[in-house]
Amino acid sequence: MSIHQGRHALITGGGTGIGEAIALALAAQGAEITIAGRRIDALNATCAKSDKIHAVVMDVTDEASVVNATKAAIKVRGPVDIHVANAGIAETSAFAKTPLDFWRKIMTTNLDGAFLTCREVVPGMLKSGWGRIITISSIAGLRGLKYGAAYSASKHGVIGMTRVISEEYMGRGLTANAICPGYVRTPIVTRNAELISKRSNLSLAEAEATMSSENRHQKLVEVDEVAAAVLWICGPGSGSINGQTIEIAGGQV
Repeated sequence: MSIHQGRHALITGGGTGIGEAIALALAAQGAEITIAGRRIDALNATCAKSDKIHAVVMDVTDEASVVNATKAAIKVRGPVDIHVANAGIAETSAFAKTPLDFWRKIMTTNLDGAFLTCREVVPGMLKSGWGRIITISSIAGLRGLKYGAAYSASKHGVIGMTRVISEEYMGRGLTANAICPGYVRTPIVTRNAELISKRSNLSLAEAEATMSSENRHQKLVEVDEVAAAVLWICGPGSGSINGQTIEIAGGQV
């Protein structure tokens, strides 16, 4: 398929999990993909799966890194038409025991990082008159997540920022939407299941089941389901999908 032939997509956190699935899905539709992340080995592993996927090292917590890496990608492959702000971390802490440095680490990665990457791609989209910004939030961006004050707050912030982008540039060919998955089968969920297993004296399968139960259909969301939503938001007839939160959690959140 060549729906996105000639489009340039920038995906942060593109070396694993949701980001990798989105990169492969868009590449299959003809887009040229830049995947960004801190670990070049993980990025290269994804690049090896498609000749349309290219890597750039970027630390979304560092403004200079975001600015320089985005400029480098644009220089080679042209302005960014599709941006998926996916990079993020998911760690938990009891509210009253949450240190400020932990809070700031989550905010800097999940919220500041999304802000910086979105800011850098908007000018090119406005110039071309077409663009799709998709932020990867979470069901935690719509409701409070127990032991996840910092994470939930950061993902609420991502949704707020996305809505502002949609309002500020409405009618100029640029749309901004947030995808809010439940628990997705990714390396992050696997690591969290291992932590739950250790803390709660549960087997790994029991710990995973605990996380799956938070999704309304009682199972983990697959990364390809999230990628399919991205394709829909970027696809033909998507211009009126703007400022929305797309929940992928097996039922009402």
